[in-house]
Amino acid sequence: MKRRSDSGELDVTRRLIIAGAAGGLVAGGLLARLVNLQLMNQEEFEARALDNQISLVPGVPRRGLIYDRFGEPLATHRTSWNVYAAREDLANLEATLDRISDIVEISDERKRRLLENFRREYSFIPVSILSDLTYEQFTQLSVRRPELPGVTIEASQARSYPRGRDFAHVVGYVARANQSEIDAALDGLDPETDRARISRIQGVLKHPNMRVGRLGVERELDDWLGGTPGNYRYVRNAQGRTIQRLDDDENAPKPGRDVHLTIDADLQRAAIELFGDQTGAAVVMDVETGDILTLASNPTYDPNDFVNGISSADYSALREDERSPLYHKAYDGLYPPGSTFKMIVGGAALRAGLTTPNETVYCPGHYDFGNRRFHCWQRRGHGNVNLHEAIQKSCDVYFYEIARRLGPERIAEEAKAYGLGVSYELGMTGGAAGVVPNDNWKRGRFNEPWYDGETLNYGIGQGYLTVSPLQLAVMTSRLAIGDGSQVMPRMVGSGPIIPPSPVYGSLPGHNILDHLRSGMFAVTSETGGTALRAGDIGFEGIRMSGKTGTAQVRVISAAERATGVIDNADLPRRLRDHGLFVGFAPYDNPKYAVSVVVEHGGGSSSAYPIARDLMREAFVRNSGRAGSYEIAAVDRDGESI
Repeated sequence: MKRRSDSGELDVTRRLIIAGAAGGLVAGGLLARLVNLQLMNQEEFEARALDNQISLVPGVPRRGLIYDRFGEPLATHRTSWNVYAAREDLANLEATLDRISDIVEISDERKRRLLENFRREYSFIPVSILSDLTYEQFTQLSVRRPELPGVTIEASQARSYPRGRDFAHVVGYVARANQSEIDAALDGLDPETDRARISRIQGVLKHPNMRVGRLGVERELDDWLGGTPGNYRYVRNAQGRTIQRLDDDENAPKPGRDVHLTIDADLQRAAIELFGDQTGAAVVMDVETGDILTLASNPTYDPNDFVNGISSADYSALREDERSPLYHKAYDGLYPPGSTFKMIVGGAALRAGLTTPNETVYCPGHYDFGNRRFHCWQRRGHGNVNLHEAIQKSCDVYFYEIARRLGPERIAEEAKAYGLGVSYELGMTGGAAGVVPNDNWKRGRFNEPWYDGETLNYGIGQGYLTVSPLQLAVMTSRLAIGDGSQVMPRMVGSGPIIPPSPVYGSLPGHNILDHLRSGMFAVTSETGGTALRAGDIGFEGIRMSGKTGTAQVRVISAAERATGVIDNADLPRRLRDHGLFVGFAPYDNPKYAVSVVVEHGGGSSSAYPIARDLMREAFVRNSGRAGSYEIAAVDRDGESI
């Protein structure tokens, strides 16, 4: 019995040992696994846990600001309250829209379009549901945010143009990126190997708060102003509600950089107001520095209307307006310069030795050439006139004769030396070069040779010749400074370096320029001048020198001349002559140059009062004084030069 008992006890002990060993192995395995989970792979599982609660949201950078030369803001930001969401974050899209509509009404048509937008867009791309809410609407939605999981309700920065209409053509505006702009950003990327980068670019460019430059400075300097997109890290709870945004400076978007223009905002406004209901353009330029102080086009429009998308009806109204408010007349507008071109022709003839300052040409009121008769604006003629008198009285016959001697090639070379026929880089979109014609140009354009009769029209600034108001200001600045300097226009005072514009030929010396400037003084200040009321600008005795111009926009037939040319006032507006004036002041120590074009103004009498009053305003304001910025020598990437 005793043996049996001993044997039983041994069996129990053995079983206990085996069970204990097995339990120890299990416990050890569990402990090892626990150590593995909590210590060895802690970082991996923490990362997985974070992935479940942290989402990356494309970050829109804060756009740089645009200022005038004295620090007046031209493009800034305002607070905008917006609602948006990505489809992948919404459990039930239609139900979410219905809940939002219970708080802030969304029309059935708007809901239908939103559903289409969500279904058409990638699931991770946020879609704008409501934008530019009132503060009351924003607070109502914010209070009920827990009912809207996956929906972002936030205050953001929207572009604002406090000087809107005054700078619409210069500053331009921003708008949501269109598909062509998105395609351009993705150009060259491979859909397979660059999938992550493509998603990031699309996520930013399609973000409801993202805007890109569309026109003007906003477009041309978009890389500088726009900053660098990035990502924000948000913590969300199990219901998808955003709890907080984590600090992540490394991946956050980088703000854009500011730009200061050389333009005086108040002088720009004065220019537009001086036009009233008339259409056209005005440019004021510092003749020594080349700083553009005014680059005004009238009529204009409000760029704020474009930031969140302009309606089709409003945009059509702007496009169909016969006064062309969307057209930047000062920079892109092209007009025959008319008699404002006569100094160039006279200077070319002096330089070529084809005339002298004292040689006279007889003007009976017309000039016969071949079987054609070319008329002077003064039907009774000017009699014998020399260069000084021809500029003063704007005698067409004198310049017909001088142009005939010169030929188109010499005229074209001289015009380019004064800055005509050049597209100037100013840091904004556009910039028409115009046409400074010669024989080669005509053969290339029309496959025809140049005819001698065309040279006569060339001599009085008509025919194929077209220039912009900016070019006329450059021409006048080079005449005004009087030492042969080819001053270049400049509009970005502080910001990226703008590529230099081309320079052609050289100007004559002061001995020739002085004769041209003397004739311009006679226009405004000597009996017989065509703009005597423009000489005195009405400030501290300063006098302005200048030149009038009338650009014909219709052909006057021989029959009409025989019976009497119809007065501009009796013609439909579209057939009336353009009025032009160029000038500089003070006449004896030039500081500013001005050019004015009044479309269909009926002649130069519509232009020189604007030029005179604008010149006075420039002196009253001392618009050319030092700006509030430092000129930074940096390239477009911000690197020092």
